[in-house]
Amino acid sequence: MPSLLPGPVKSVDSIRLALFTWPEVEVYLKTSKAVILPIGSTEQHGPTGAIGTDALTAEAVALEVGRRTGVLVTPSQSFGMAEHHLGFAGTMSLQPSTLLAVLHDIFLSLASHGFERIFVINGHGGNIATAKAAFAQVYKTISSRDLPVAEKFQCKLANWFMAGSVFNAAKELYGDKEGQHATPSEIALTLFLEPTLVAKQYPLPEAAPAGPIYGANDFRKRYPDGRMGSDPFLAKPEHGATLLEKAALALSDDLGKFVSSK
Repeated sequence: MPSLLPGPVKSVDSIRLALFTWPEVEVYLKTSKAVILPIGSTEQHGPTGAIGTDALTAEAVALEVGRRTGVLVTPSQSFGMAEHHLGFAGTMSLQPSTLLAVLHDIFLSLASHGFERIFVINGHGGNIATAKAAFAQVYKTISSRDLPVAEKFQCKLANWFMAGSVFNAAKELYGDKEGQHATPSEIALTLFLEPTLVAKQYPLPEAAPAGPIYGANDFRKRYPDGRMGSDPFLAKPEHGATLLEKAALALSDDLGKFVSSK
């Protein structure tokens, strides 16, 4: 089956929805019904990790996937469900119900213009359940309103850090020190994207082992410095470049299959 994607582009600026005019979006919709939405979170990532890690990484992967496929990329939804991180300064969270409502309305807006395939590139594990719930709700809304896209509209969640090639590379690079939060893999990608963050890195004592996640106060007690079994000092910018390449390759393939599916 031939590809239904618009095709690769040279510059990420040419696939950033924020830089399009509305007539240009209408022209785009004549040849493609797909769009990429990056979502992340604004939350603590241990003593040395940037608070914007999940949003920065999701956007970077999304823009690279967009560049490779020619699919439009929306502005990032940078606030996610991070209630359990609120014990750490700088974290800003949406309640699950708020995030669900925001995503539902974004999806509905895109559907109303004729977009039929919404490819959500996610950088935060805490968003997964809510994003899937938002998919279910918007399907119901679109059907009840009998929008023209009702029979073809689909959403897909792609967690860049869970792509098989990325997961395997992280394990090869960091072993058990990858952990579950403030991981060296995600920190490595931020070091590649924002070189000034390299100066913020320093050796840390062994992190509390990964375990259950409950409320903010309990999280702070279990994981005093915000890490869960991870050693972010292992992260290197060159690792981030490799991980970005692997994530973009895997998710571009996933996007192609998604756009071509019935």
